[in-house]
Amino acid sequence: MSTNVLLPQWGMNMEDGTLVKWLVEEGDTVEKGQALVEIETAKINSELETPVAGVVAYRMAPEGTTVDVGTIVAVIGEPGENVARPETKRPQRPSRPDGPAGGPKASGRGGARVQATPVARKLASQNNIDLDQLTGSGPNGRVTEDDVRAAIDARQSAGGRVAVQVVPRARRLASEHDIDLSRVQGTGPDGRILVADVEMAVASQPSGAVTEVNPLKGLRRIIADRMLLSAQSMAPVTLTTEADVTDIVRYRESLLSAWRLHKIRPLDFDLLVKATAQALKEHPRMNSTLVNDEVRLMKEFNVGFAVAVPDGMIVPVLRGADEKDLLSIAKTIRELADKARKGSLSIDEVTGATFTITSLSSYEIDAFTPIINPPEVAILGIGRIAERAAVHKGEIAVRSMMALSLTFDHRALDGVPAGEFLRTLKGKLEDPSWLVADAPVWED
Repeated sequence: MSTNVLLPQWGMNMEDGTLVKWLVEEGDTVEKGQALVEIETAKINSELETPVAGVVAYRMAPEGTTVDVGTIVAVIGEPGENVARPETKRPQRPSRPDGPAGGPKASGRGGARVQATPVARKLASQNNIDLDQLTGSGPNGRVTEDDVRAAIDARQSAGGRVAVQVVPRARRLASEHDIDLSRVQGTGPDGRILVADVEMAVASQPSGAVTEVNPLKGLRRIIADRMLLSAQSMAPVTLTTEADVTDIVRYRESLLSAWRLHKIRPLDFDLLVKATAQALKEHPRMNSTLVNDEVRLMKEFNVGFAVAVPDGMIVPVLRGADEKDLLSIAKTIRELADKARKGSLSIDEVTGATFTITSLSSYEIDAFTPIINPPEVAILGIGRIAERAAVHKGEIAVRSMMALSLTFDHRALDGVPAGEFLRTLKGKLEDPSWLVADAPVWED
């Protein structure tokens, strides 16, 4: 009996994957667990393995095709078996925030879903543009906003839609300043473009000559799409507070000699991750995801942390952070960060986060507004530790202070539970006695 190999869902955010390179040919004999094809997702590249041994009967789509999760990618038959090619139907799934209910219609490309940015998909829907008919200029043929706008302009030029009227002086002004009138919103009767509309477009242009143009592509494009999705689909609110971390900094310094045996230098970030995991256990509503209008409290406490890489950032996941001791957390953070910079993280190491921490402490930044990574409902931003004059035990003293910025999705949470979580975290960072039973008591 033949076996259909489907594209699995590697992580809650994964919706599709691109077939980058086939590793087998039709007719090849394969062993169970053998890699069939390289898959590129929004977060990482990986290999799809066959769950059974047999003969590759069909490769269901060519290289470069983007297919939905649950789509048949390959068919494995038994030796000598005459296998009928299955029909390729795109699986149904909930509608996306950037498109109409039910998503775009199935294309004629072997059941593959057209790869397009959220902005391009929304623009195409608003202007009745068929994405199946476009050739994308993005990575792996991805359809971009510019591709859709070019299709709109071409249709207007061909008479597919009556062009918006432009007053002559406005047209001359647009030509002088190289303004694309298709991107100008007219405020005159019936949408007619006036001189004032073009003047506003001119004023909004950046001044000075352009020295370099860097298109959004690769990881940078993925980050842009994810951040736009977060901004368009969430109701973010940011709370900030300041923690006196003098004692926990001292506690970290007390670990220097003991950790030297393990060839690890303790960092303030190690203790912060540990404190965050414990605070999440006390406030489990922060350890949630929002999927299909359902707030799901997650059983595991998997803390993601942002790591800067050449094209942007990637978020490795520290699984079971609440159950790890401080030294294990420190070792795992360094291992994952090293893999992130080398581009060798596995699927499991970048998926399944339930809460994310991002830090700008190395850049002398205090408070900022971090952007939530959907479907998580919150993210914590960490500022620098700086010595400041503060009131301590009724007196002015020099203390090590750090800003904490918590952004949460107001659809899933209110300000009170978010504030309570931040207060608990602040308390753990100000008093490290919870870390060990015999923690030293600091005296000033």
